[in-house]
Amino acid sequence: MDINIASQITSFLAALVLLTAFAMLAQRRMYGLVNLFAWQGLFLSINTAIVGFVAGKHHLYISSVLTLSLKVILLPYILHVLIRRLKVHKEVEMVVNIPMTMLIGIALVIFSYHLTAPVMELSTLVTRSTLAVALATVMIGLLMMITRRHAVTQIIGFLAMENGLFFAATSATYGMPLVVELGVALDILIAAFIFGIFFFHINTTFDSLDVDQMARLKEED
Repeated sequence: MDINIASQITSFLAALVLLTAFAMLAQRRMYGLVNLFAWQGLFLSINTAIVGFVAGKHHLYISSVLTLSLKVILLPYILHVLIRRLKVHKEVEMVVNIPMTMLIGIALVIFSYHLTAPVMELSTLVTRSTLAVALATVMIGLLMMITRRHAVTQIIGFLAMENGLFFAATSATYGMPLVVELGVALDILIAAFIFGIFFFHINTTFDSLDVDQMARLKEED
């Protein structure tokens, strides 16, 4: 594959990753959030496989399969089951309204491009143009965690932020060592099960997963 074509494909996939991140900011339905997270994982998986092919880094094929199985199939399935069992289908309330959140997201993208501009000029990697998008994806995931009141959507924001970190590793150094990626994948899977059990207990005890309501209960105590 020609280097220029590969660079264009990775840039296009990076744009799709960023688009799904913004769509997650605007999405208020739980199932929609989970589906967007799965699409984001699919774009990351394809991007990782292409980078592995162009750069000759065969361990990235394993990373691509891990991303596909974990973030496109397994985690979305766990989240769908969790949402169905907890009977939470819609995010009721947000700390900041959607238009303002989108404006903050745009500002974060501009900041990311400004911050990574010196690195992109010096880098010779095929993925150098996607580094700013990776950093923006991390910060948008963090923004989602801050602006959402529901515990489940905050977890989806955390997983989206981890997607950005994985994308940044692929963009900056052609991926992390395989043993590190396997460890991170296992940690995320275990965390998903723990969060599920934790949410069931919270929902049973407080009859709500609204973080703001739980904070008020703590203040009253």
